[in-house]
Amino acid sequence: MKSKFLIIPILALCCQSCVNTIKPLEFALEQAGENRSELEAVLKHYENDPEKLKAAEFLIENMPAHYSYKGDDIHKYYDMAVPILESDLTPEQQQDTLLKIRKNVLPGLEKNIISDVKVIKSDFLIYSIDHAFTQWKTRPWSNHIDFDEFCEWLLPYKVVERQELDCWRDTLSEYFSENLRNQLIDDDECNTTYRTVDIVRNEMLNKVSRFGWYTEEGYEFLSASTLKRITYGKCLDYVVLNVATYRSLGIPAIIDETPFYGRFRAGHSWDVIISDRGEQLPSEWDLATEHGKRFFPYQRFPKIYRRTYAINRDRVKYHNESAYKFPFEYCVKDVTDLYAKTSDIEIPITRDVKLAEKYCYIAIFNGHNIEWSIFDFGEIKDGKACFNKIGRNILYLAMGFDGNTLRPLNDPFILHRDGSIEYWVFDGSEKRSIDIKRKYYQERNVVEKRYLMKDGRIQAANRPDFSDAVDLIKIEDVYIPDKMPTNTDKSYRYWRYLSADNTNGSIAELAFFDENKNVVNGKPIACKDATPDIIEKAYDNNWLTNFETENPNGNWVGMDFGTNKKISFVRLVPRSDDNDIHPGDTYELKYYDGERWISLGKKTADSNVLHYDDVPAHALLWVKDYTQGWDERPFLYREDGSIEWR
Repeated sequence: MKSKFLIIPILALCCQSCVNTIKPLEFALEQAGENRSELEAVLKHYENDPEKLKAAEFLIENMPAHYSYKGDDIHKYYDMAVPILESDLTPEQQQDTLLKIRKNVLPGLEKNIISDVKVIKSDFLIYSIDHAFTQWKTRPWSNHIDFDEFCEWLLPYKVVERQELDCWRDTLSEYFSENLRNQLIDDDECNTTYRTVDIVRNEMLNKVSRFGWYTEEGYEFLSASTLKRITYGKCLDYVVLNVATYRSLGIPAIIDETPFYGRFRAGHSWDVIISDRGEQLPSEWDLATEHGKRFFPYQRFPKIYRRTYAINRDRVKYHNESAYKFPFEYCVKDVTDLYAKTSDIEIPITRDVKLAEKYCYIAIFNGHNIEWSIFDFGEIKDGKACFNKIGRNILYLAMGFDGNTLRPLNDPFILHRDGSIEYWVFDGSEKRSIDIKRKYYQERNVVEKRYLMKDGRIQAANRPDFSDAVDLIKIEDVYIPDKMPTNTDKSYRYWRYLSADNTNGSIAELAFFDENKNVVNGKPIACKDATPDIIEKAYDNNWLTNFETENPNGNWVGMDFGTNKKISFVRLVPRSDDNDIHPGDTYELKYYDGERWISLGKKTADSNVLHYDDVPAHALLWVKDYTQGWDERPFLYREDGSIEWR
């Protein structure tokens, strides 16, 4: 998930006025301008129904923070999108077609927005309120929530910004309720929130295509006509569909998200429901995962926010008072402590920085386009930068605004699992030589795949069935060097990698070299279970594709050179995330000197190990790959020589 910030100009005025002079409801009515009569009609409609009137007031007083597309162009886009989504085009082709429309036919719609208070109509708002109340009061799986929960988890007339002000509740509740209407009635699970969600989720899973993860796409599918036809998208696209559908059926649901994982450049969104017992149960991904099962048990979260309809008045206060004005979203609530242990921290200001405001900022390392990414703000108190509910076991940097730029207020620090803080203070007095094998930490699946190569063999033969095979290399160490020497002067026609039993082959790349380390090519060959497309993956120079068969035993892949060839070196690349040092890529090692990242020079890797001399022994380090890939993390060299990824 990629965070997108957009601050509506109306709020820059809204909040100071609200704080000093008038109440939020009256301010919203003033901001409505010519549309004020529509909002007043809603209030008039419910004047004899106190509960619905209170709900209407809640929606209207927070409405200045919510916005929609302005004009008819977005409707033209949706009209063009529906037949494309219903066509026989593949999801990739649909995505490409809609992207061309976005770029060439209707560019820039995301900038053409207007506050909902200026365009929403009374009949739509009344319809939406009545529909939500009917579901709340009549559905057995939603009548356990209280009014405040109802206002955030069911009532809102939209799930996300720019969503169409259309009858999405009717459309989605009709389209995704067939299984709910036909469910078997029992005296145990029937009509419970959890069972109801599971029924609806599975119907959505069957009716909706879940394809692809795109960094670029057409405009979001935010109309009733396109939401139900979604064929591709990011996590947030499917989460919006989930929450909209659940709410349309009276299931209390909301969106939670993290702007960044603790050790990853991007973030994620998911949906949450309230069970009959009042438990808030998150999904892990989108349609494919059940609520309340496991939730990223190994991930670290610096901050988790809940998308709310209500305006966060602390955010408003910040935007009115701050000098830096980072574009924090207005309608969010900090719920980090619902997911993990957090700490309220105070970071002493040790840098000689003259600050231009009372606010301070906390950031995590990103490394992609920006070195440090801000995710929250705090306040300066008694010479300390104070932050609340910060996730643990993560590397952070506290920053402040000097009127010109953001400056570090102290050294980078690790907020450990136990809540203690360790500052990583730069000391350049001692130097060391280091060998670097990766630019990113290893997840479990990477380590598991690496170990699949153990006991594999490089063999050579002069018979095509390898009945006269000679073992030249046996893989005993899972961290194998690039271009392993064969240590033979003999020539053979057939060469192969024979994987160990119970490994399915499981390599990313295989290459053969002569004594001058030039590549020697031949005709690819492999075991009987390997199809041509599988064999090709061992030689496509793409280390993210893999040679692997469905048969766990007897797997091999190699080359027939036509005549006897002397092979002096062999490259064998394990299945991985391609974050090992990649021969041919250009890298740069940097260290953090307390203020900025300092280069120790660029190098083009000639093996799978980078060697650097004169590296500060006590410094935060970062290897940047200029050739490919985005996954990079800073790391520490501990005194015992171990690497700790952060």
